[in-house]
Amino acid sequence: MQALDLPPFEAKLTQSATNQPLIWDVLRRKHVVLTPEEWVRQHVVHYLINDLGYPRGLLALERGLRYNQRQKRTDLLALDPAGQPLLLVECKAPSVAIDAAVARQAATYNQTIGAPLLLLTNGLVHYCWRVNFATRTNERLAEIPAFAEATRHKGP
Repeated sequence: MQALDLPPFEAKLTQSATNQPLIWDVLRRKHVVLTPEEWVRQHVVHYLINDLGYPRGLLALERGLRYNQRQKRTDLLALDPAGQPLLLVECKAPSVAIDAAVARQAATYNQTIGAPLLLLTNGLVHYCWRVNFATRTNERLAEIPAFAEATRHKGP
């Protein structure tokens, strides 16, 4: 798999009976098919846990949500200690540009979820915003906040 602009981690790789590459998912506690998007998602999960201090128990993968009568799934959602949405992460394959359409998709999902932090990444390029729902504004952040900082600055 492609090297990403995220810290490396000890990936546990194997193959399925049909020779599909699999990667161990520490959150789902099982092997999942290793797609380029999954490679990015696993890097982000390990980065949040190992480098930024997000508790494993407060991370949820592919959580369902309803939008316009359609069932959708978020890539990754970090919750605060009270179990409320904190950081919504939208992962794309490295070959997918993080463009206005991707930003619209994530912002649309976040209208339902209500996370004050939004991260878009393809593993090579990362965009993180603090969302203020009251003023309907977004502040671009220079980096992804650590868990302690994210929970300290969580606003209404």
